[in-house]
Amino acid sequence: MPKIKTHSGAKKRVSVTKTGKVKLNSANRRHDIKGCKSTKRKRHLRKAFMAGSTTAPTLKRLVPYK
Repeated sequence: MPKIKTHSGAKKRVSVTKTGKVKLNSANRRHDIKGCKSTKRKRHLRKAFMAGSTTAPTLKRLVPYK
């Protein structure tokens, strides 16, 4: 079997934990970070989150050797 190529964009954004869960950073944090978003919302966006059960298998296929 040949090796599977890792998706370059996914390897920079996705990490897989030891238990096999897929860890991502929160979206919607880039623009207007000072103005329209509340402090509570920005604080919660700082934390990483685990991918859901529907998207996790797809992301694991993109980064097979992580």
